Amino acid sequence: MPWSAATVQGWKPCSTLASPGIMSSPSEPARRCLVNETRLRVRYVETDQMGVVYHTNFLIWFEVGRVEFLRQLGFTYRDMEREDGCYIAVVDARCRYKAPARYDDQILVRTFFKNLRASLIHFGYEILREPEMTLLAEGETTHIVTDAGMQRRELPAKYQAAFARALGG
Repeated sequence: MPWSAATVQGWKPCSTLASPGIMSSPSEPARRCLVNETRLRVRYVETDQMGVVYHTNFLIWFEVGRVEFLRQLGFTYRDMEREDGCYIAVVDARCRYKAPARYDDQILVRTFFKNLRASLIHFGYEILREPEMTLLAEGETTHIVTDAGMQRRELPAKYQAAFARALGG
């Protein structure tokens, strides 16, 4: 596994987010949800000549967090694809950089659900440097649920139920 340096630390409440307001708008109260925390160490290959992490690696770390988030829910992407012919394709990805990450930094990736609809899933992320918990980046990805032919479909009920639990429902 190429991410052998990543370790899953389990679930935390949304109140642990560096920016808990990202879970709600001024007109809606903050929701309860679960946050998955995954730790990894910055590898030399992920940096530029100055030892600073190249910006696209943050999106890769989002994926690492998302994969571990699903694993904590009790299934994997592979399960979704093989057992149910269900794929979640990225249709939008955003990352707001706050501070640089550098070679050998210990990184904490926090992953959580922002929204869920029958055929649309919205994840949120925070990337922090440990141990000082400096917010390095925050972002989100939006995914549509498709079949193997990339045709939109609804998320199977068993996944909807697991996702709803993670959203605090």
